[in-house]
Amino acid sequence: MKRKLTLKSIAKELDVSISTVSKALRDSAEISEDTRQKIKAFAKLYNYKPNNIALSLKNRKTRTIGIIIPQIVHHFFTTVIRGVEQAAREHNYNVIICLSNNDFDKEVLNMELLANGSTDGFILSVAHETLEKEDYHHLHEVIDQGMPVVMFDRNVEGIHCDKVLIDDREGAKLGVTHMLKTGCKRIAIITTKDFFPVSKMRTKGYIEALESFDIKVNSDLILKLDYIDRCDEQSVAKIKYFLKSNPDIDGVFTVNELFAAKAARILNDFDRKIPEDVSIVCFSDGELSQNFVPSLTAVSQPGEVMGRKAAELLINKLERPEEETEEYTTAFIDTSMIERESTRRIKTTS
Repeated sequence: MKRKLTLKSIAKELDVSISTVSKALRDSAEISEDTRQKIKAFAKLYNYKPNNIALSLKNRKTRTIGIIIPQIVHHFFTTVIRGVEQAAREHNYNVIICLSNNDFDKEVLNMELLANGSTDGFILSVAHETLEKEDYHHLHEVIDQGMPVVMFDRNVEGIHCDKVLIDDREGAKLGVTHMLKTGCKRIAIITTKDFFPVSKMRTKGYIEALESFDIKVNSDLILKLDYIDRCDEQSVAKIKYFLKSNPDIDGVFTVNELFAAKAARILNDFDRKIPEDVSIVCFSDGELSQNFVPSLTAVSQPGEVMGRKAAELLINKLERPEEETEEYTTAFIDTSMIERESTRRIKTTS
């Protein structure tokens, strides 16, 4: 009896990556002819049918939506899930939650699961490794099959779907401007490499804020780390060296609250007081920002609002008449400043 295969099992049997299997089955020129023929022959032998159930989704509704997130422990993503579940419940939909753990192959497998008849559509924040690889074939495949997708937080240009985003550039500009108004002159930024869309835009906001105060951007005051969702020993060492090499900074802006907390601890070890010597503002207002000592001034990142909006966009797509013209919406969620103990008060002129 021939067994039912998945992309994962074919990849395991032939000792190749899931991405290689997917591309070979689509006759991608990126894969050698020998490898393509080998994979296609194996798939044919076991009667592999990619996403065959998904093709009939227009005539079959599960009233279930899926959500794929990079991390479950991140406070922001837990609030997004809460918003999705609230909106889904109000419209009598169920929610399946999948975790990519920032891994490309895991994201592809999650998408295969959600597109194989268990859900009607899904909400996605793209994994770190997917952004780094710039490989979005799995997204294009599912969207081309007519399955609605809503992307949130991490934007990918060229993906035709609804999106729910924070205005990262304006949010960062708001946070850095706050420090400038308190009298800071040499503000550093701890960000990540530019393949993270949110970090790229937040860095742009930092630069624009400095320029609006006629302060020349100093590349020595920009630290770009490898990861945005964690701060490992190597990242901590880089932050420590960066702050030690710039003893005259009087402000630090970070693209997340984890970097801010690590920077604050290191500055404390250097006997630099917060906010008397150095002010700190971070992006995202989570549990860490609120409970850190001193509490961290933050640019809000309202995950619950984002989750609710993403679910509403997806459900509207699922319930619209099929004859309606396909249109895509990019919704921006407003940010705000939450002023706490890590920044000085804004100077006023008499």
